[in-house]
Amino acid sequence: MPATMRGVTLTRHGGPEVLEWREDIPVPRPGAGEVLVRVRAAGVNNTDINTREGWYAAEVTGATGETADGVEAGGWSGALRFPLIQGGDICGEVVARGAGVTTPALGARVTCPINIPRPTVENPVGFVALGSEIDGAFAEYCLMRADDLCDVTDAPLSDIEIAAVPCGFGTAMGLLDRAGVTAGQEVLITGASGNVGLAAVQLAARMGARVTGTAAPAKAATVTDDGAAEVIARDAPLPQDRYHAVIDLVGGPGFAAQIDALRPGGHYAVAGAIAGPMIHADLRRIYLRDITIHGCTYQPPRVFARLMEMVRAGEVRPRISATYPLRDIARAQAEFQAKSHTGKLVLLPPEADS
Repeated sequence: MPATMRGVTLTRHGGPEVLEWREDIPVPRPGAGEVLVRVRAAGVNNTDINTREGWYAAEVTGATGETADGVEAGGWSGALRFPLIQGGDICGEVVARGAGVTTPALGARVTCPINIPRPTVENPVGFVALGSEIDGAFAEYCLMRADDLCDVTDAPLSDIEIAAVPCGFGTAMGLLDRAGVTAGQEVLITGASGNVGLAAVQLAARMGARVTGTAAPAKAATVTDDGAAEVIARDAPLPQDRYHAVIDLVGGPGFAAQIDALRPGGHYAVAGAIAGPMIHADLRRIYLRDITIHGCTYQPPRVFARLMEMVRAGEVRPRISATYPLRDIARAQAEFQAKSHTGKLVLLPPEADS
């Protein structure tokens, strides 16, 4: 293994200027139970940008996309260690193994959930986020625990497509699981043209649900192509008392209308707040109608394992909008924030982008 690698480090919270391209990052060596993964592709996600901007800090109350100045605890679980290698979506190849590791094999193609289980007695749903609490995929190599990885060597998807799966499809699978979505149900998915939204549309339709998505009219055809039976314009009124489940990736001022759109006994599951984290609603519309609310970030291992079964069987296929050299991360993130694309943006490390 080389002594150093190329990659991008996050030096502090802020705008794109806090992302530093380096060619002298030490290559980590795997210890007992660990493997070294050569990164082949890494997806671009909201969470990487939100973490860079410090949006997770409690004092930030606005929509995503606005850099928070002066925050100290802007990561998922509070203060971060800088410099940090971000990147929560990974597809890579196992190139070295530490003591005691027998699987995955050397040369195996692997991926993993962005939220890696680390339960404790005090916090049974504890996790660490790849690219947040531990270094991630925005470099040539990534150090991982062997038992956190999933072997996708035989999956009929490209490296770029595999790198588009963990965050988007993993989050979507977790939302649908928590909301108890089953065949024959009516499901509303907000932000349906985004990465997680399109994944949720695809998965819910495959489960046999009738899917309604909200999206800008210009992106409605894409949402329909991925399995939605109906698309409602992003700011249009929602029907009341109709849906068994609402899968919300938007938050903000539309929260009350989404609660009203649920039928009595319905489930609201949320994993995003791009329109803002502060909400207002009539609690009577929640408790008098027996609405269940689910906050969804962590996916149990069984949920991600089921997703990987679908990946290996070729039952899911993410849309890819564009790829960029890893060095051009700022340009890729700017396009991501412009929201003009439908489908995943993926970064390629130096060898893979040639």
